Amino acid sequence: MTLASKTASLWGASLLAVALAAGGTGYWLGHRGDAQPATASTAGSGNVLYYYDPMFPNQKFDKPGKSPFMDMQLVPKYAGEGGAGGPAGVTIDPAAQQSLGMRVVTAQMGSLAATLDVTGTIDFNQRDVAVIQARAGGFVQRVYGRAPGDVVRAGAPMADLLLPEWGGAQVEYLSVRRLGKPDLTAAARQRLKLLGMSDGLIASVERSGRPNGIVTVTTPISGVIQTLDARQGVTLASGQTLAQVSGLGSVWLNAAVPEARAGDVRMGQSATATLTSFPGETFGGRVIAVLPTAQADSRTLTVRIELANRGGRLRPGMFATVALGGDARPALLVPSEAVIRTGTRTLVMLATGDGRYHPAEIRIGREAGGQTEVLAGLSPGEKVVASGQFLLDSEASLTGIQVRPLTDAKR
Repeated sequence: MTLASKTASLWGASLLAVALAAGGTGYWLGHRGDAQPATASTAGSGNVLYYYDPMFPNQKFDKPGKSPFMDMQLVPKYAGEGGAGGPAGVTIDPAAQQSLGMRVVTAQMGSLAATLDVTGTIDFNQRDVAVIQARAGGFVQRVYGRAPGDVVRAGAPMADLLLPEWGGAQVEYLSVRRLGKPDLTAAARQRLKLLGMSDGLIASVERSGRPNGIVTVTTPISGVIQTLDARQGVTLASGQTLAQVSGLGSVWLNAAVPEARAGDVRMGQSATATLTSFPGETFGGRVIAVLPTAQADSRTLTVRIELANRGGRLRPGMFATVALGGDARPALLVPSEAVIRTGTRTLVMLATGDGRYHPAEIRIGREAGGQTEVLAGLSPGEKVVASGQFLLDSEASLTGIQVRPLTDAKR
């Protein structure tokens, strides 16, 4: 059908603005002077069933004339729209296509990488933790001015412990060693090791010939002191924790992935993190775990990514943007801007090649780089409208054009 002439040019531009805002396509921009307005119509011909105002399509009129709602002519609704030449559709005047900037693209096979952009926070690597304990009961004789939050290097002294039990055992060992009996000496030495003494401490006692009940406790790894219970004069029990140190050689990045995209994440997947603290720099890592529970409030899964932390620049608590990468897979692609999401289904406007356009339902998959994967409802080579499709969809809805279901697609 062909839309009726619109009002004077004064109303023309304002009506198009209303149409664009409201999603209606029953009328188009009029031109000044004697130029004919661009028109839109649904394919088909037949008797006029009724007349209507595109802004109020539910109100029907028996005769043509001016709309009582807007200062514009009523539009005729024809019987037999779609005709015998093909499926029903919306026909747009070529001049209107140019004015609206309509663009038609072809759905074609391509390669789409399974990229997923999410956010996350840096955390300590909970697998790189050192717990420093007292191997025997005793007293804290000296501390070295440490505090929670301090960054220490491996081998840094934490406290000097006076361990009377160790001193007594060393006296017995030295006495047995003077007997010159290898079997007894080996047994006594083994007892020192079972008490927790290191080979270096035992060798020092052997060289000096004197017992040493004062032991300097050091941290075995470099990192941050998380807890510190060693205080001068404190009495210690065997196995009591003196300090806990978290390593900084590597950190965890806990990324929040929407549960709807859980299928796009797998163990060992590569990841790239960017932080505002280091503009222009990226940090590479890999997925080492997908936690088994989802966050009920945000409906996200926590994906754990391990990142190398050279120089200790990545600090727990920092915010990061994460790109989870994957292998590119072949897919049928259309521009993301061509996809119409109605809330209940997903559509595109097909261009049939004979000047007609009609809606088709599709099922979509991944989206990346401005391209969307079409899983069903579209075939390679079919043409879709990538710009101006919302206006066409509104016109199709007004005139009752049926949407091509998924089952009718060639693919």
